[in-house]
Amino acid sequence: MTKMKVAVIGCGTIANASHIPAYLKNPDAEIKYFCDIDLGKAEKAVKDYECGTAIADYHEILNDPEVEAVSICAPNNAHSILAIDFLRAGKNVLCEKPAARTYAEALEMQKVQHETGKVLNIGVVNRFNTGVNIIKKMIENGELGEVYHIYVSFRSQRSIPGLGGAFTTKEISGGGALIDWGVHFLDIVMYCTGDPHPNTVTGQVYSKLGRDMQNYSYLSMWAGPPNYEGTYDVDDFVTAMIRTEGPTITLNGAWAQNIGVEEMYIDFLGDKAGIRLQYGSEFKLYSAQNGALLETTPKFNTTDMFQNEIDAFIKCIKTGEKLPSHIDTVIISSQIMQAIYDSSEGSSEIKL
Repeated sequence: MTKMKVAVIGCGTIANASHIPAYLKNPDAEIKYFCDIDLGKAEKAVKDYECGTAIADYHEILNDPEVEAVSICAPNNAHSILAIDFLRAGKNVLCEKPAARTYAEALEMQKVQHETGKVLNIGVVNRFNTGVNIIKKMIENGELGEVYHIYVSFRSQRSIPGLGGAFTTKEISGGGALIDWGVHFLDIVMYCTGDPHPNTVTGQVYSKLGRDMQNYSYLSMWAGPPNYEGTYDVDDFVTAMIRTEGPTITLNGAWAQNIGVEEMYIDFLGDKAGIRLQYGSEFKLYSAQNGALLETTPKFNTTDMFQNEIDAFIKCIKTGEKLPSHIDTVIISSQIMQAIYDSSEGSSEIKL
């Protein structure tokens, strides 16, 4: 059986940690190209994985009829440009989160997907997480009763990535803690509650601890080292409230805060039971029965969510199945994040 030929665009951290290994394990996929504007990274991928061809210019892939699918693992400012070009060239696209820097860019991507009919999925990988899907089913089955409110916390003491680099330059990233971490947490909430339509958004973002780059103290910086001649103009703290057609949602998120306790969880509050999901880990169910308060930690087998995501991407190209990570669904998160930024800038509530 002929394997589907794919290309990986951007050969940095997320590509090497997740996309490339998952494609190599998929029996129906074959990596034909590794592409990066830093050709050395692409050449290293060819050497490390013993397959594919290294190129620096993605335009070489556009006219290659053998390539059916691409993973976009490039910086956020390239997402919409690359996705649109590949879609118009007849390629199916899996684009890493966030869909784009702005809601307007995401809308343009969605428009071109509709025009071409090719697949455009976004890398909201938690939709392929075992525990998250169990929670979704529990909510759908009414085990929590009415889920009326959800509280989200993604807070760390001093975890700004690559100070002065792409992550902290708004022109490249589109934002900071909200668009980098918050997109995953918001997407889990929306997915588990059936992607309810957002009605109003109130939010405030702050750029405080990283602005004085020379005096920013930290223990580690995974996307470093810091570039003190670079730019820091993104949010390192965000707070927001979202009213939807379903539950209300409140959140507090911080790349950096002067509190030395990391909190990465989501609370689903129902009138029958509640769930606290520790991000990337287990969850606990809180309920009451026969006059007693119960606390349960479900145990279940897990599978690798990145492998699940890549496998589903390859399969949906063949079957035409529309995945939960399709741009038509995920674009809601882009809309909400844009509304938080707009609300903060205008000091007012945004009606959607």
